[in-house]
This record gives sequence, structure tokens and C-alpha cells, in this order.
Amino acid sequence: MSENGFTRERYSALALTRPIGQRIVIGLFGALLFGLAGVSPLRAAERLEVQLEGMVIPVWIRELVDLGRPGGSSSSELITWLNLLDADSRFDLFELLQASLLTDQSMARQMLRSWAGRQLLDAVSDLVRVDADSSGIVLFNTLELLLNSQSEVTALDLLEELPAENVRIDLDALLQVASRWRRQLQQQQQLVLALGRFPATQVPVLPELAGKAVFAAGHEFKPLPVAHRTKPLQLEVWRPPDGTPLRSSWVVLMPGLGGSQDHFRWLALSLQRKGWPVVVLEHPGSDARAVHALLKGQRLAPGAEVLPGRLADLQAVLRAREQGTLVLPGQRLVLMGHSLGALTALLAAGITPEPGLYTRCRKALDDLPLTNLSRLLQCQLVDVQMPKLQSIPQLEAIVALNSFGSLLWPRHGAVPLSVPVLLTGGTLDLITPPLSEQLDLLLAISPHPASRVVLVEGASHFSPVRVAGQMGEGRGDDLFQLGEELVGRQPLAVQRLLAVEIQIFLEQVEAGEALKGSTHQQVGDLRLHRLDRNAAERLRKSQ
Repeated sequence: MSENGFTRERYSALALTRPIGQRIVIGLFGALLFGLAGVSPLRAAERLEVQLEGMVIPVWIRELVDLGRPGGSSSSELITWLNLLDADSRFDLFELLQASLLTDQSMARQMLRSWAGRQLLDAVSDLVRVDADSSGIVLFNTLELLLNSQSEVTALDLLEELPAENVRIDLDALLQVASRWRRQLQQQQQLVLALGRFPATQVPVLPELAGKAVFAAGHEFKPLPVAHRTKPLQLEVWRPPDGTPLRSSWVVLMPGLGGSQDHFRWLALSLQRKGWPVVVLEHPGSDARAVHALLKGQRLAPGAEVLPGRLADLQAVLRAREQGTLVLPGQRLVLMGHSLGALTALLAAGITPEPGLYTRCRKALDDLPLTNLSRLLQCQLVDVQMPKLQSIPQLEAIVALNSFGSLLWPRHGAVPLSVPVLLTGGTLDLITPPLSEQLDLLLAISPHPASRVVLVEGASHFSPVRVAGQMGEGRGDDLFQLGEELVGRQPLAVQRLLAVEIQIFLEQVEAGEALKGSTHQQVGDLRLHRLDRNAAERLRKSQ
């Protein structure tokens, strides 16, 4: 046991029994400190002021640092004040002070310099104020200077080096933000409870879609020179084998931000086997290579600024098809995408964000949208010059996996889209949460009898992403080691369910059939909900 009376073992034991909501708030506060991120320090900060319930409690930083270091102690009255806290709060404080905020110099810099990083930093500066600085510049510069000299930065390191007389943490404001986060998480939980009340039909578990050998032989690469990029696009083309049904449409599939073509070969293969030709796009600058460059500190984190290039990639493919450079069967077009790829599909259909996005975003970003990270990308569109796009005459349908657009299209029925849309999501998704994104997006789009939302309980934002060597727990030999906390439960089983739902949707669209009510299924350990517009509206109103 250290001299201040706290051990990591005791902390860990109590942390496991602490209510999950409290642990989430503590973790989010740690995430805030990660964002405390440019003026060379002339002196170190002397005093930390904690504002709580209208009172300002001064703490001398030197004493806090001495007490917070491993084996540290203090003979001042600070230890008396700390002893007034309950045991959990004391453990939280010392764990937070000693924990690493940053451990990777180059990636941290690029993340903080990105558009999203600047927005989070600006919001954090309202909660953590360094003298009169309300922009967060002093925090950022201090953090950069620390990263020049050490590979790991803790909260204590940051407090010691801040060039200010006072650092004030507004716990009143932080508690308000945490309260809003808690309400949003409670809404997610209420959605799960509401879905769980639907009686579900037992459905047999489907076999695996394919093995690696079929993956290797099922497609071809086609280079496509484009005017807006220095190198040709490398398209993955999946042609249906002989003997499959003749389909009236062909599919363009677009990965999400940081995604790559091999993440979605499972989906291209399943569609190919059912007769649909598929072209899987790459998007240089926002693909897995771009994220790898970010991790090495070679580029900024990509964001919504990549959308014009992604739309140009798609337009180039459509032109190649019209001009005969890309030869595929099918007269009609299905646009399909995951996350940012889904947004690309919606924008390519010719719909534009509703007026007033800047005003909506000011309010949304004030709340630090850590329970809906897609709002950062949506709000960045305020600063992105988007090309003017016309509707696609041959467009037959849109399939949007883990889609988003609640800030872009907030009004019900306001999106003039005449084709059916399939939106999919998972109840563990905190990047594009289904309640505010997929359900609201379905209601924002003009009603179509074949449109629907498919939700899978236990699935997350990354459940549709398949990586090499992935097993049931989600890990694989990929740039991203996706564990269950990110990929959700049984990602391969989720992918099989999604493949079937997409095929059912496309076959009904091809036949001109409407969705005949909602369906609730129990497939192994997973529950799937196919919801029509009326069911989505009832669920939304119940929250």
C-alpha cells in the first residue's frame, strides 16, 4: 500500500463493483482530459480551482502532484479534504491523475490537429479553463511540448507544466454534460427493453457464407483512371457465376471511414452468389491506408472533408459503366455503403442537408457528442464545399449500414427520396446510435412502402466489418484489433443475418413488393428486428 493509502489492486476490486453508469462518466472524464490539448510555458500552473455547486475550492497543484505520484504523501490540509470524499471518489481521483492521457506522440498530434479534435478541444475549454483562455490553445501547446520530450503524458504531467496561474475545472458544467450523456444512454437502454418485449419467431442459424479459398477466386481487380486522383482507382469487381438468377440491378458498395475493400468481401460474395454484380470501391485518403498513416503520424485524421473525393470516385464509376469501360449486367443501380459510405450513397442520390445546419451543430457540439460521434462528421459539413449533384435516373434502392444524418435531416418526411431505403444498425452502436440515427433517418425520408430499418440486438458500429482471421470474439489479423467492446457480440453471425436481410430487401424491390409489417426473429443468441415506418415511429415516440 502506498503512503496515501490507495493501491491499484484495491481500486480495481472496487471499480468492478461500481455502477456501470458511474464508470462510464469516469471514463468519459478521462476522455475529456485526453482532449486537453498550443505558446511555450513561462511558468507552471500554481493553483487548481474546482468549481462545484457554486463554490470554488482552491487546490495547490504542487501539493496535489506530490500526493498523486506513486508513493507520494502530503502533510498539508489537502489530505484532510480528500479524506472527506468517499473511497470510490478518492480512488477515481488518484487513478485519473496517474493514468496515461497519451502514449503515442505522432498519432495524438494528428488527432488533436484534425477538425474533430479542434471541436472537442473547444468544448473541453469551456469545462477546463486555463486563466482566461477559452479556446484551449494553451492546453494544446503545453501538451505538444510535453510530447516533444516524453512518450507518455499523465494528468499530473500536464498540471505541472501548464503556463498559467490558475486552472479551473467546472465540475458543475461537467456534471450537466454527464447528466445528458446518462439520459442518452438510458434512451439506448429503453430501446433495448422495448425491442425485447416483441415476441420473436425462432429461426434456424445459418451456415457460414464462405471460406478464404472462395474469397481469393471470387473477384477481379480493375484499375480505373480518374481525373481527380493521381493514381487509378482499384475497383473490386464481383461478377455473378453462370447459373445464378439474372438480376435487373447492379451494386456499388462503399466502405466507411478507414474501411477497406477486404472488410466487405463477405457481403460482395453473398450478393454475387445470388446473381448481383458488385463493384467495391476504394477511397484513397480515407481508407485503411490513410488510418495507417495517421497511426504513424504522417497525416491528419480524415473527416467529412473527404466526401467530395468519395462522391467523385462514385461518379467516375458510374461514367465508366455508361461509357462501356466497365462492363457489367444489370440496368438499375443499388448504392450500398457502411457508415460514411452510407452517407455518401444518400448524398449521391441528390439530397442535400436542410438549411440551419450551423445552428443545429452549435447546440449539438456544446454537449460533447461522445455518445453519438457521427455528429462530429455531420457538423464538419458546415465547412466542406460540397459539389452539386443531380439525382441518378437509374437508381433503384439504397442500402445504408450503420447510417447517420439526424442533424442533416432533422424533420420527418423532409427528405425527397423516391427510392426505397434499407437502414441497418445495432443496439451497441455509440457512433451512429440507432435511436437518433437509423430510426430518425427512416422517418426523415419520404415514405416508401418497401423502406425499412433492421436492428440487431448486441451488434455495434463495427459488426459489419470483417477482418482477416476473425473469429467469434471479433479479433483478427488486421490494422484494427476489434474486440467485443467495439465489434459487439458474434460479428460473423451478425454479418450472416445482414446478408440475408439485404437479399430479401433487394428481391422485394426487384419484384415491386411492399414490406408487409414488422418482423422479429430469434436466431441463435441474436435477436433481429425488421421494422416498417409505423413501428419505427412508435418506438421513437415511446422513448
